[in-house]
Amino acid sequence: MKENSTKKFSIKKVLTKPVAITLFYAACIALAIVIVMHDNPLGDPVTENLKKRCACLLLATACIIFGFFYDRIFIIPRELYQSRELIWKLARNDFKKRYAGSYLGFLWALIQPVITVLMYWIVFDVVFNTRSQMIASGVEVPYVLYLTAGLVPWFYFSEAITNGTNALLEYSYLVKKVVFKISILPIIKLIAATFIHVFFTVILLIVASCYGYFPTVYTIQLIYYTFCMFVLVLAMSYCSCAIVIFFRDLGQIINILLQVGMWATPILWDINMINDPTLISIFKLNPIVYIVNGFRSSIYGGEWFFEHFYSSTYFWIFTVTLFCIGTLIFKRLKVHFADVL
Repeated sequence: MKENSTKKFSIKKVLTKPVAITLFYAACIALAIVIVMHDNPLGDPVTENLKKRCACLLLATACIIFGFFYDRIFIIPRELYQSRELIWKLARNDFKKRYAGSYLGFLWALIQPVITVLMYWIVFDVVFNTRSQMIASGVEVPYVLYLTAGLVPWFYFSEAITNGTNALLEYSYLVKKVVFKISILPIIKLIAATFIHVFFTVILLIVASCYGYFPTVYTIQLIYYTFCMFVLVLAMSYCSCAIVIFFRDLGQIINILLQVGMWATPILWDINMINDPTLISIFKLNPIVYIVNGFRSSIYGGEWFFEHFYSSTYFWIFTVTLFCIGTLIFKRLKVHFADVL
C-alpha cells in the first residue's frame, strides 16, 4: 500500500505543469522541423509551401494557447474521463429516447439519408451523366459508391454538430443543477449520433461489396477517420453549444453553413476537376475534406492515412487547436449558463 502511494506521488510530482508545457513545446518544435524538412517530390511546390506555413502557424497558436491556459484546458478532459460510465448510460438513453413511440424506431434515422443518396444519384448520375466527368478527372469507381463514401461521413458531421450545438438547450434542466458536470452533455449527443453512423458505415460496406470492392486491410482505417470526425465535432460543439445560449441565431447560421459546406466539400464532385493548384489547397484547408477522402481511400483507394503526411498533420494540429479554444470558451461562459437558461 505504501509503495502504491509513493508511486502515485512520484508520478504527480514529475508531471508538473512546467514539465508538461516543456514536453509539449518540445514536441511542437520537433514536429515543426519535420514538417519544414519533409518534401513531397510529386506535389506542387506552391501547395506544399502553403501547407507548411499553415501547419507551422497552427502549431505556434497551439503553443501559445497551451502555455497560457494549461489549467483550464485540462479541466474538461479530466471531467470527461471521470464521468465515462455516466456518459455511456446517458448516450444510450438519448439514442433510445429519440425514436421512442414510433413504429419503425431508429429506422427513421436511416430512411431520410438513404433517400437523399438515391436522389443525388438519380439527378447527378442518371440525369446529368456526371459519371463521364468523374472518369475524366480520374475517378473510375461507380458514382453511387463515390457518392455514398462522401455522404456517410458528411451525414455524421451534420447531425453531430447540430445535436452538439443544441445539447445544453435540450438538457437545460441538468445545466441548472449545481452538482452536475454539464461538460459531458455535448459528448453524449455525439455518441448517440455515432450509433447511427455505425449503421451507415455498414451500409457503405455493403454497397461497396455489391460493386466488387470488398473489405480489405485498409478498411480498418474507417475507425480512425470516424475518431477524427468525433474529435473534430466535439471541439466545434464546445464552441457552438456555449455561444448558442447567448446567441440563439447561431443554430440557424450553422444550418445555412452546413448547406453551403456540403457543396464546398468534394462530396458530389471530385476535387481533381479543379485545375488551379492554389484553389485546390484552399479547399483542402477544410478539415472535412481530409475525412471524406479518407473514407474513400479506406473503401477503394488502397492508401494509408500516414501516406498523406501534410494532410494528417494539418488536420490534427487544427483539431487540437480548435479543441483548446473550444474548452476555453466553454469554461469562460459556463458560469452564466444557468442564469440565461
